[in-house]
Amino acid sequence: MAKAKIKFTYKDYLQLPEDKRYELVEGEFFMVPSPNYYHQVISKRLFRTLDDYVRKFGLGEVLYAPLDVILSEENVLQPDILFISKERFNIITNKNIQGAPDLIIEILSSATAGKDRGLKQKLYAKFGVSEYWLVDPDKETIEVLTLAEEGFESIRAYQRGEILESPLLKGIPLALTEIF
Repeated sequence: MAKAKIKFTYKDYLQLPEDKRYELVEGEFFMVPSPNYYHQVISKRLFRTLDDYVRKFGLGEVLYAPLDVILSEENVLQPDILFISKERFNIITNKNIQGAPDLIIEILSSATAGKDRGLKQKLYAKFGVSEYWLVDPDKETIEVLTLAEEGFESIRAYQRGEILESPLLKGIPLALTEIF
């Protein structure tokens, strides 16, 4: 007889040691690897561009990891960058985000790409993230996906030299040459 698989919750997550980063996905713990230098450079450049634009027009708040995003008791993630519109500030608490942000950005690495394109993408869709960007440092692309009835739908993968267009943040001046 097979043993029932233990599903952990946010309460269990809070008991983990604070010296490492973890995510809780479908009741299972995953250690989040430390990002490399180029990942951090890309993250900084994206954050600055988004934050400047969002603040200039009073659209909401742009935040970055590590910050817990609680989608459910069994799903606690730490996206690289996230945006929450001012209309949805009620999901922001002093300790974490309680609900789906409007936009989530994940910067891919060899250690995270499978999960970012698979399980996490499905979870973000399931819990109602409106827009999802997958940033590929190796290919120097940003793929923009928007929420549709059956999950995320790829709008376009932008390449170095192009200007990204976001359905959510219309008019954002995001030139990929400024990111990569």
